[in-house]
Amino acid sequence: METTAVILEGPRALRVGTLGLTPPGAADLVIDVRHSGISTGTEKLFWSGRIPPFPHMGYPLVPGYEAAGEVVEAGPDSGFRTGETVFVPGANCYEGARGLFGAASRRIVTPAARVARIDAGLKAEGALLALAATARHAIAGNAVAMPDLIVGHGVLGRLLARLTLIAGAPPPKVWEIDPARMTGAQGYDVIRPEDDPRRDYRAIYDASGNGALLDTLIARLVRGGEIVLAGFYPEPLSFAFPAAFMREARLRIAAEWTPADLAATRALVEAGSLSLDGIITHRRPAAEAETAYETAFGDPTCLKMMLDWGAVQ
Repeated sequence: METTAVILEGPRALRVGTLGLTPPGAADLVIDVRHSGISTGTEKLFWSGRIPPFPHMGYPLVPGYEAAGEVVEAGPDSGFRTGETVFVPGANCYEGARGLFGAASRRIVTPAARVARIDAGLKAEGALLALAATARHAIAGNAVAMPDLIVGHGVLGRLLARLTLIAGAPPPKVWEIDPARMTGAQGYDVIRPEDDPRRDYRAIYDASGNGALLDTLIARLVRGGEIVLAGFYPEPLSFAFPAAFMREARLRIAAEWTPADLAATRALVEAGSLSLDGIITHRRPAAEAETAYETAFGDPTCLKMMLDWGAVQ
C-alpha cells in the first residue's frame, strides 16, 4: 500500500511524493485524509531548520499533526467502522520517511486509540481540534488562573481568548503588534503593547513563541503573578532575576494536549460553545504544498493554511 505525502527532506527542501505504508494490524485504522493543517509553531521550525534537538528527530519526515478524514478500513479490534469521520493527530506509518508528526498525507495507517470521532459537518475545521485542545490544556486544571493578558493574536491566542470567555472569566486583553492580526476578536479587545498601561496582570499567557519578551511580561505582573508559556521556544530562555524576585513571579510551561483535552474540546465544538470560525484563512490543494508552506510561514495574514487532499490519488 502506498500514499502521496508531503516529504520534508531537509530545511526548506519540501516536495510531494510517494511513500510506502506499513500494513495495518487488527487494532489499526486506514484513513483517507481530507484536510490537513500547517502548523506555524513546531512545523515551521522543522521547515526552517531551527528546531532544537527533539526525540526521534531526523529527515526525511512527513510533517503535520492536524488532519481530518474518513475511515476506509477498520481492523476487527479497532472499535471503529468504515465511513466514520475522524480527527488524526499524525501517524508513524511510512517506509522511507519518519512520521514524527505524519499527518500531511493522503492516506494514513494508525492505531485506533490515537483517533477521535468527529462530526462530518466540521469538514476542514475538524483538523483544528489539536490546536483547540492545546489551548484548553494550557488553561485546564486545578488552581489554574485564567488569562487576563494573552500575548499574540494568532490561532492559539484566539482560541485561548475564546476558551477564557466560555469558562465565564472576564474578557482578557490580547497584545498584538502586527496590524494584519489585530482584527477578528470575538468579545475581547486586541491592543498594541505600548497602548496598555496595566502593570497588575495575574496571569499572562504567551502565545507568541518569542522568549525575548520574558522581561517585558514579568514587569507587567502583579506580585505573585504567573506567566504561562503556551508557545514553543527554539532558543534557551532567560530573564533578569531582580524584577522577577520583587514580584515573586511564577513561570509555568504548558505542554501538549492530552486525550482528555481533546475530548473536552470536541464536546465544546459539537455543542456550539466553541466556535472555530475565522481560524482557517488560506486553503491550497495538497499538490501545491510547496507554495502553501511558503505562504503559511511568510504571509502574516495567514493564520491557518489548510491543505485539501480531495484531488490527490
